[in-house]
Amino acid sequence: MGRLSRNIAVSKFSLVDAPAPHVERRADAVAVEEPLEVRIGGEVVASTMRTPGHDIEWLHGYLFAEGLIRSASDIAEARYCAGSTADGVNTYNVLEVDLRPGVRAPGLEHIRIRPGTSACGVCGSSSMYAVLNRVPAKLCPPPLSAEQIAAMPQILRKQQKLFRRTGGVHAAGIFNAQGELELLREDVGRHNAADKVIGALLMDDALPAKDKVLVMSSRASFELVQKAALAGIPALVAVSAATSLAVDLARASGMILAGFVRDDRLNLYAGELDCSAP
Repeated sequence: MGRLSRNIAVSKFSLVDAPAPHVERRADAVAVEEPLEVRIGGEVVASTMRTPGHDIEWLHGYLFAEGLIRSASDIAEARYCAGSTADGVNTYNVLEVDLRPGVRAPGLEHIRIRPGTSACGVCGSSSMYAVLNRVPAKLCPPPLSAEQIAAMPQILRKQQKLFRRTGGVHAAGIFNAQGELELLREDVGRHNAADKVIGALLMDDALPAKDKVLVMSSRASFELVQKAALAGIPALVAVSAATSLAVDLARASGMILAGFVRDDRLNLYAGELDCSAP
């Protein structure tokens, strides 16, 4: 598997308390970004840019969000295809998937003609109503206080090892209703990070995650609310803003949606908090 970060030479400029910029040439750690292609039955069904690592979890989370699988058992086998650099090193950038007998292979509507990027997901749902039709049940969030929610991104940040090295990745964390971090994944793409943690839950047969909270080190976009809702996760916490469609979907599905969660402040876009909780 490729490295999560690598060092490159950069010129560092310091403009503080100096008549002229101070320039220093040194190595700096950057997050690795590489393509990943998914093939089912030899057909390319998805491609994205991601940080290598936990690719099988990402695969499960992505295919689940797209409605191509309903459980981990729907995937009979997932393996890396042969692919190498000029030096003969396997790139691990192509996954070949075999679905179990009886699981329908994706049709043309799921074939990805263009690659996705690490900044934008490759969601196949075209509307909020299409998502709501696939949500297993009306979501019922556990009692959560504003204090609990405000603490979650801080806990997440302390565990973001790759972010501390590079400053260039997002994180997704799964918290329980007591505010404890249970699972964390990092990736250059916020949607990839979410797919990785949800895929891990799927592989552990832990969906729907009715008493969990998804915490994101990013804004709350429609696709992230969608992924949480489809996984039965009733609360989404983000450190930045929510989009209008994300708010609409969160309210329609019964989810708690909080944004701009920083230090001692937060915006509650959907749902209700337990003001009596400690």
